[in-house]
Formats: sequence, structure tokens, C-alpha cells
Amino acid sequence: MKVSEKWLREWVSPALDTQALADQITMAGLEVDGIEPACPAFSGVVVAHVVEVSPHPDADKLNVCQVDTGSERVQVVCGARNIAAGQRIAFATVGAVLPGDFKIKKAKLRGVESRGMVCAASELGLEEGSSDGILVLPETAPVGEDFRTWLDLDDSVIEVDLTPNRGDCLSVRGIAREVGVLNRLGVTAPEMADAPTTLDERPTVELAATDLCPHYLSRIVKGVDVSAPTPLWMQERLRRAGLRSIDIVVDVTNYVLLELGQPLHAFDFEAISGGIQIRRAQAGESLELLGGQKVDLRDDTLIIADDSGPLAIAGIMGGASSGVTEKTASVLLEAAFFTPLAIAGRARSYGLHTDASHRFERGVDPGQTEQAMMRASSLLVQYAGGQAGPIVSAGGRDETARVIELSAERIERTLGVALPEWEVVDILTRLGMTVHAEGNAQWRVDVPSWRFDISIDADLIEELARVYGYNNMPVRHPAMDMAPVVRNEAVISDRTLRDRLVDLGYQEAITYSFISSELQHQFHPDAVSPELLNPISSDMAVMRSTLWPGLIKTLQHNLNRQQSRVRLFEIGQVFNGSLDALSQDKRLGGLIYGSRHPEDWFNRSGEVDFFDIKADVEAIMALGGERQWRFVQCEHSTLHPGQSAQILDGETPIGWVGALHPSITQALGLKSNVFVFELDYSSVTMRRVPSFEPLSRYPEVRRDLAIVVDERVVLSDITDAIATVAGEWLVDWRLFDVYQGKGVEPGSKSLAIGLTWQHPSRTLNDDEVSQWVSAIIETLEDRFEASLRR
Repeated sequence: MKVSEKWLREWVSPALDTQALADQITMAGLEVDGIEPACPAFSGVVVAHVVEVSPHPDADKLNVCQVDTGSERVQVVCGARNIAAGQRIAFATVGAVLPGDFKIKKAKLRGVESRGMVCAASELGLEEGSSDGILVLPETAPVGEDFRTWLDLDDSVIEVDLTPNRGDCLSVRGIAREVGVLNRLGVTAPEMADAPTTLDERPTVELAATDLCPHYLSRIVKGVDVSAPTPLWMQERLRRAGLRSIDIVVDVTNYVLLELGQPLHAFDFEAISGGIQIRRAQAGESLELLGGQKVDLRDDTLIIADDSGPLAIAGIMGGASSGVTEKTASVLLEAAFFTPLAIAGRARSYGLHTDASHRFERGVDPGQTEQAMMRASSLLVQYAGGQAGPIVSAGGRDETARVIELSAERIERTLGVALPEWEVVDILTRLGMTVHAEGNAQWRVDVPSWRFDISIDADLIEELARVYGYNNMPVRHPAMDMAPVVRNEAVISDRTLRDRLVDLGYQEAITYSFISSELQHQFHPDAVSPELLNPISSDMAVMRSTLWPGLIKTLQHNLNRQQSRVRLFEIGQVFNGSLDALSQDKRLGGLIYGSRHPEDWFNRSGEVDFFDIKADVEAIMALGGERQWRFVQCEHSTLHPGQSAQILDGETPIGWVGALHPSITQALGLKSNVFVFELDYSSVTMRRVPSFEPLSRYPEVRRDLAIVVDERVVLSDITDAIATVAGEWLVDWRLFDVYQGKGVEPGSKSLAIGLTWQHPSRTLNDDEVSQWVSAIIETLEDRFEASLRR
């Protein structure tokens, strides 16, 4: 929201300079983004009168003009096509300095002396680009007066960045109210008399959607001259607010929008067939908008229609067929209160964003609709002529007041300071609220219609703190409980888990919980997860069912910035199922890519492989103590068929690890293999609490077995088989050699396993151990066709 300081000071003018005023507004919660001059610096430009215009004797496109500057009559050569005798103009005298440090000097143009320059709006910084002709001033402009002073160009534009809850400040009136409250000053609104009702004609209005539009005003103004010039002062105020002048009708509605915050719309009355209808769109209806875009309307969209069909999307944009043109002579003015929920998200769903929708979706004061209609009618009749009919009202304004109970005890408990009772009443009253004392430092507060953001006592307390001044709050140090934090030994903390991953060279990523539906299908084709009704963009349309897409996008982001070695992890929620049966699970995901080691002077090389990420997962699992973790070879649609494994805790699946499927790697344009893992967070963070077991005083017995098995046999299957027949006193096993080569058949491998037995209360004898070894060999032969290596 851009606000002209001069315009603002017409409503309320505190004894503060521009910067102090901006600082005060910022500290009140309405952040000022910047302050800029309303116009570039220039000097030596005066209001002048064109006395005479004659053709240049030696140039067809030039004119020789006699100009009265108020102090002298000078001759100037001008090439503008729209210059004419009798005009008031902006004239740069000899010695003037225009924007861009352009100095005006005496000159001769085709042999004719020229002393000065007739200025166009763009040459004075009042218009972007190049102007089509000179700037023609009103006939009331005083000849000889400094142009900059006359047009009040020594002004500043304050740009205020408003949060969505403060839609009441999207106007000069709204900002003025805030400044008045902060400085204990009254706000003086300009006189806003209604246009005289000299016409009997009334529009027919049918309000069919009172839940979305409780109040709708309309008025006919006939005999309007659309070609009438917009007053220069109004054009200037629009320009300083960031809007360009279009025509008198549009300019008036935009001016009232900026002044009061109430959007209005003007229809060409002659283009309306029958009566006005405010209703929801029907299936199959479409509308060509003022910008030329054609949209197919949905049945959840509120529209303004006539007997022939839609005329406008309510509160957003009008249609081209009923828009005001240079041929328009009769105008139907519209001022309405559309509920925020009727407009919220609708403009964006059609690819639109307008000043009107920006305000309506945040909330527009329903109490000012009639005043805005009268203000716009009055300005239109004053500057474009015409006759105004009576204001026709459909529906009715909601007179139900929002009443909030407030107490001094609640204020002190929340803010930590006891505000004087008179101060509480004074601040709330200055904010436009009606305060009723209930006795014993309690109040009943009626909230004004323009404050949509206030609904509970906490909102009132926030207003009290904001206006009282955060800097005026006393500093109080909170009491701290210094007792040590009790930590559950059976749970691994987030900090411990993150530290372990960082120690392994990973960096934490935090990605969005929603991704594109294409990426979701690519990584999890069978996933069912909620789709967003109003996504930020098509890349964020569905809730993620796995952490991998976000990590892959982060990998691509890093690769595009020359980071060739990447290790990432993320802790976050994933979503599976429909909204009716939605499960939200916390997961730990990780990714590695690139070289195994960072670049160093002794040139350790090699790309990461499956066993690198498996080792990292095992390092995470080691935090949980002695648990029944297992890796089982298994296929996953996202992972490489030959380089993937499911992770089990006992018999419960808790995650996956492996290489990304080659088809996905190729589709994403990744040049090397990507290895990923994802684990159930609650399973990872469970820890087996260590417990003491007495040490045996008796010797251990160790036997080493070297067996030859098929190379496809998994070690965990072998150790599971050994555990079933090795007896209860097997205390440890170690794989200390894997061999393939000479002496071992192709397609086979030799595994050397060390087995250790120990009894807690006696010495084991050779016969017992030999029986267990024999049982192990027999079992391995039966289940895996294993043989002892000779």
C-alpha cells in the first residue's frame, strides 16, 4: 500500500517529520518498506499561458509559441502536436534543471530563437515512458506560480507492507486512523456530500446469494461524459499510489478505493439486459474479462449477472461486454460488501489478482458501503457531468456487534504489566471501539465493523500493547527452573540422532511437505495422499508420501550450483491415505551422491555404493543398542532391483535402503547413482536400555568354520540358521573372511565364520561343542547346500 504523505496529512498531521512518522507506523506493526520522493528533483518550472501559436517558417512539424510566464513574455519553439493558444502549461524557463540534470538554455531551432521548453509529463517524471504531447493544465492554474509548489510535488510516498489481517489499513482513511490513535489526534475526513438525486430511474436488483453478499448497493448515473479529463490533482494522487489514470469513471472508482478502502465497479448501463442478479455461477457459463481473458466459471464463484448472463466476477473483475468505453453515456455504479470467504482464493484460481480482490479477501468495512457510493457519485457528477438516480439497496448490513469481555487481571497476566484503567479505556476508544465498564476493572468492548481481525480478548490485549508501545513495556526476567532435564534412557533424542548423521558427513535439509503430483507418481506410483484444494503452485499440489522427492530436489539444487558431493538427511512427516483415513508418520530419510571421500591431497577416489549407505544406516542403528535389526533383499518400485533392501526390526518392516531406480535417475538427468534410505522415526529412536549381566569366570571355546555357498546366499540367513541349532551358550560370532577365486567354484563364495561359546557356571567340554558344530554343518548343508572348504 503506497500512501502520499501530503494526502495522509490532510486527514491527520502529527508533529513528526517523514522518517519519524514512518518509524512510528512500523513500531505499531504496519511495517514501512520504503520512503521515496513523489517526483524527481527539478527546478525552474512555472505555470505559464500560451498566448499565441504560429507555424515555424522553416519546419512543418514545429510551432513558434508566445508564452506568458507571469513575469515576462517569451518565444519558444515547440514540436508537440497538442499545443494550442489559450492553454495553461508547465514551462521550463531558461536556467531550469529538469530530471536527469538536463539544463534548459537559450537555443535556435531552424533559425528561430527559443527561450525555454514546454514540458511533457514524462519530462518532469510524472509519467513513465514517453508522453504523447505536452502536459496541459487546468484553466484555473495560476500563471507564474512555481509548478512544483502548485502541484504539491515536494511530497513523499510511504510504502506500507501490511499483514493479511490488517485489511482495514488498505486505504488513506485506514492509515490515518492508525496515525491518529498513535498520536492522540483526531482524524478529519474531507467533506463527502452525496450527489443530488435528479433522476427517478432505479435498477432492478435480485440478491440470490446473501450468504456471500449480504449487502449490495447500485445507482444509475446518466449523461456522463467519459471523455471529460480527470482532474490533475486526482491523477497525481493515483500516480503516487501506483495507479495510472485511465478515464474519469475508472479514475473516480480507483480514487474512492484508495481513499476509503471500498472497491467499486462501474458498468455501462446500456449494455445491461434486464435486471442485476447477484448469484453463484452455473455450469457451462463463461465470461470474457476486461483484460481480454476468457474464463470458464465454476459453480462456487459469485458473479454479477443480468438476464443474458454473467457481467462480472463479483469482487474481482468486470466483464468486457459491460465495461465502460468512450461511447458510454450511462453508468451503473456498484458498491457491495462481499464476505472474505466469498472472494478468498477465487481470484488466484482464475490466475487473477486485482486491487478489489486483494481488499475483499482480507475484509472490507461493511459500514462504509453507502458512504463510498455517495462519494463516488458526487465526484463523478462533479467532473463528468450527468444526473444521478437514487441509491438502491439490496439485502442489509449485519448489525450484529462483536462483543468481547476484557479484564485488567487478564491484561496484566498476558503483558506482564498493569496498565492504568483510564489508559485501557482511552486506547480502545481511540481505536474506534465502544467500551462499557462492567465494574471491578472489567469491560465489555464493542468492536468496530472495520476490524475483522479482532474476535477474542487476546486480540484486544495485542492492540493495547501495540498502541501503548512495545518499548514502554518494563523488562522482566523470567524465573528459571534450574533443575536438570530428565531424559528417557530408552529414547534417542533428536539432538543425538542429528549429531550422529552430521558426524557421518550429512547436512540436514528441510523441504516442503507438498510436491507435484508427477513427482509423487514417479517415486510412489501407488501412493494415495491428500491433494491440496488451493495449491501455491502446480509443483506443490499433493502431500508427500515419502521424503525422497524433497531430498532429490535438494540434490538437484546443489548439483546445479557445482556441489558434486552431496550427503543430506531430513526428519519430517509423510502422509498416506485419503483425508477420511489419513496416517501421518514421522520418518528419517537420507541421501548420498558423488565421491566416497572429499577431495584431498592423497587422492582417495571412488564413487559411493550400496555398502556406503548401508554402513551409515548401521551407524544410526547402533545408537539403539542390541536390537534385532536385519537387512532383507527385497524389491521397491523406486529402488534398483539388485541394490535394494528392506530393513526389519525383528519381523516388523521399518524402512528401506538402496540405489535409486535407473529409470528415475535417467529421467531426472542425474549422471551418477543416487543412494537413499528412509526409516520409521519412532523405531529408530527406540533404545534398548543396557543392563548388567554377570561375567562368566569360565573359559570361552571358539571354533572357526569355512563354508562354501552360492554367492547369492545372504549372510543374515546363514547366521539365523546357525542361531537355531548352536545351543543356548553361543555368545558371539564373527565373519572374518569372504573369498572368491582360485580353489572356489565360480558362482560360489567362501565365508569364514568364528563361533564362540561360553557357559556361565562351568567349563564346556569338546564333545558338547563338537555336537553343536556338527548340527550347524548339517543344517547349512540342508538349507543352503553348503560345504566345508577344504
